[in-house]
Amino acid sequence: MQTIDLNCDLGEGFANDALLMPWISSANIACGYHAGDTATMQKTIALAMEHQVAIGAHPGFADKTNFGRTEMNLPLNEIFDLVTEQVWQLQQLAKQMGASLQHVKPHGALYNMSARDALLANTIAKAVYTIDQNLVLFGLSGSLSVSEAEKIGLPTASEVFADRTYQPNGSLTPRSEPGAMIRSTGQCLQQVLEMIQEQTVTTADQQRIPIKAQTVCLHGDGEQAVAFAQQIYRELENNQISIQRISH
Repeated sequence: MQTIDLNCDLGEGFANDALLMPWISSANIACGYHAGDTATMQKTIALAMEHQVAIGAHPGFADKTNFGRTEMNLPLNEIFDLVTEQVWQLQQLAKQMGASLQHVKPHGALYNMSARDALLANTIAKAVYTIDQNLVLFGLSGSLSVSEAEKIGLPTASEVFADRTYQPNGSLTPRSEPGAMIRSTGQCLQQVLEMIQEQTVTTADQQRIPIKAQTVCLHGDGEQAVAFAQQIYRELENNQISIQRISH
C-alpha cells in the first residue's frame, strides 16, 4: 500500500485548527513571528497530541502585518537566528508538554525564497541541523531547499501542494497571479492523486512535469480547508493510499 504524509499550516489564528486536525498526519505550527503566540502554540501542540499528529515548527519572517508573505532581504546570519529562535521555542514548548518536534517547514516568503536561493536554503538547513540533526526539513519538491539540506545530512521530505497550481519549472504560481489557488474540489483531488500515484503534476499551462511527493500540504487558512481535508482523506482511503506521518 502506498503511503503519504498530509500536512497543514496551523496555529495561525484561524478557527479551523480543531476541525482540520483529525484529517492530517503532520501539523506545521506558527512560531509567533508571522502569526501566533505562546498560547496559540501550546493550544495547537495539545491538539496535535490529542490526535497523534506529528508536530513541526513553521518559522517565518517577523512580519505579522503581511502574514510573512512579503519577501525580506535579510543578512544570512539574521536568517539563521530567525529560524533558530522560532524552532527552539516551539521545541521547548513541546518538551514541556511531553511531546517532541518532528519537522520544520519554513513559511510563506521564507519558504519560496529558500526554494530558489542556495545560500538561503543552506542557512536554514544549518539552523535546523544545529538544533536537532534528526529534524525533517519540509521543502518544495525539486527545489534547492531540499537539495541543500541533503548536502549537510539533514533528513528531508519533498512537499507538494493540494491547493496551489504549478508553473512549468516546478515552482508554485505566485499568489498575485490569477489561478494560483485551487478552489475546485475535483481539481484538488485530481492533482493530489496525480502527484502521489504518477509522481507528476499538470501545470497551469497543461504540461505534465515530474514531481516527488512525500508530503502533501493543505493550507489551513483556505476558505475550503476543512472540506478539502476531509475529501482528500477519503479519496486517498478509497485509492488504498495510507496517510502516515514522515519517518526516517
